[in-house]
Amino acid sequence: MSARASMAAANAVPAIRGRVQAGAPLAPFTWFRVGGPAEWLARPADADDLVSLLACWPAGTPLTVIGAASNLIIRDGGVSGLVVKLGGAFGGVQMEADGVVAGAAALDVAVAEHAAAAGLSGLEFLCGIPGSVGGAVAMNAGAYGAEIADALDWAEIATPRGVERLPAAAFRFAYRHAALPEGSVVVRARLRARPGDRAAVAARMAEIRASREETQPVRARTGGSTFKNPPGAKAWELVDAAGCRGLRRGAAQVSEKHCNFLLNTGGATAAELEALGEEVRGRVLARTGVPLEWEIKRIGRPAGAEDGR
Repeated sequence: MSARASMAAANAVPAIRGRVQAGAPLAPFTWFRVGGPAEWLARPADADDLVSLLACWPAGTPLTVIGAASNLIIRDGGVSGLVVKLGGAFGGVQMEADGVVAGAAALDVAVAEHAAAAGLSGLEFLCGIPGSVGGAVAMNAGAYGAEIADALDWAEIATPRGVERLPAAAFRFAYRHAALPEGSVVVRARLRARPGDRAAVAARMAEIRASREETQPVRARTGGSTFKNPPGAKAWELVDAAGCRGLRRGAAQVSEKHCNFLLNTGGATAAELEALGEEVRGRVLARTGVPLEWEIKRIGRPAGAEDGR
């Protein structure tokens, strides 16, 4: 950010009820445990507070929203502008006869568990997604044969003008993609479900959990699936075929258990993780001719960079 923009931000951001920090560490929020600080980190008290924040934040300056940060690399130089993290008031889960209304900060697994306890079926796949509802909507998260687009009725977004409820069709969902209005933040969503047999729902969730435990490095510092599955192919198979299983760059490693996962084995930097991912992409392209696309979101600037994102 320019000095002028930073001064404008400093004057604008504190005018909310929630917590605002300058130079706040972000690595502790991420599953990889890497990355530099936020220039400003805001944690709004509620949806009205978030709207006020968006309304006073200077136009044209960077705005980044992070959720559970389970599928995110924050670069070592940190993130310019304002980083918004939702919690507290945004974590509620309300049950309805044929669905669940959940705040953006509610964990996907918690939504699945609430639905199961209420005897609702169709949301079991969420227990296999290590993230929050807001992020799931923003990237059309999916696993085990289902995705958010299959279940979403509507989502509410905060903008500088207020909170607006949009139908699922407005997000133009595609594979791991949703078209959110520029500068908006998902605050709540309604997911469809249907009455089901509690035992059957519990059994399906147990199956998903067992599968994750067996095939994925769930207890490691990781970020979930690194690359999107190309049409008609599986990313992990292409990575394996290119000889990248177990490949290392410093303290960053391609998982030997599931080679579409990157690991921080202890003390890795964001630069090492990202460089390892790029090396994998290069080897897969050379070996198979397939250009892998990142599924993990990477934000911020490299260490030593003066500005940029």
